[in-house]
Amino acid sequence: MLMTNQYIKIIELKRERIASFEEYPFCLPAIKNINHLELHPKVTFFVGENGTGKSTILESIAAAYGFNPEGGSKNFTFSTLDSHSSLHDYIKLVKGVRRPKDGFFLRAESYYNVATYIDQLDSEFSFDPPVKDSFGGKSLHEQSHGESFFALFLHRLRGHGMYILDEPEAALSPSRQMSLISRMHELINEDSQFIIATHSPIIMAYPDAAIYEIKESIKRVKYEETEHYQIMRAFINNTDGMLRELMLPLNNN
Repeated sequence: MLMTNQYIKIIELKRERIASFEEYPFCLPAIKNINHLELHPKVTFFVGENGTGKSTILESIAAAYGFNPEGGSKNFTFSTLDSHSSLHDYIKLVKGVRRPKDGFFLRAESYYNVATYIDQLDSEFSFDPPVKDSFGGKSLHEQSHGESFFALFLHRLRGHGMYILDEPEAALSPSRQMSLISRMHELINEDSQFIIATHSPIIMAYPDAAIYEIKESIKRVKYEETEHYQIMRAFINNTDGMLRELMLPLNNN
């Protein structure tokens, strides 16, 4: 049965503690407009253009929940580059009564560092079984980028978990993105909750999810209302016309 009491229910911004909304990251329009956001017990998506703050929000949720800001599980303590913002100090997570048995924060841009850390753990300590066994038994560095991403989804995520994914589509083909939807559904049926920042119209199509679109503000929208869906639909339905428009400036030179 699907859980009735999700792991993270609401995100609240502690606005009274913020000295200035002119400083980063509080100057981002999306963050300026946050009071509280209700999360879906299955999947909550954050979507928007680059630079709107969706990854910053996701990273702050992960850090406030106790995950390593560079990614991994809660017991991953490595630090390669201290690049995360201080936003996690200014948000409150309203949690459910139940606690997850598993959890993982995937940050696409630093997944290489996670893979390196796993190899270091296995080389320096005699874990039985090795840490890499949780990722399919093969070093993530010995797999293609896409294979290593999918090994995480297939082997490491075990269910009954809180999973926070930042741009999981970064290394996945369209068919693999569809496979990710299937894997997500399996895990959701095993009492898991997902919070995902994505550009992928495929992944954000997961049914019965909350979608927050970030532009000058942040608001909840339907799948068909997202700019990502509308642009992709227009391109597929009128590829030649769209290409002519896109290439017209070049042809005029």
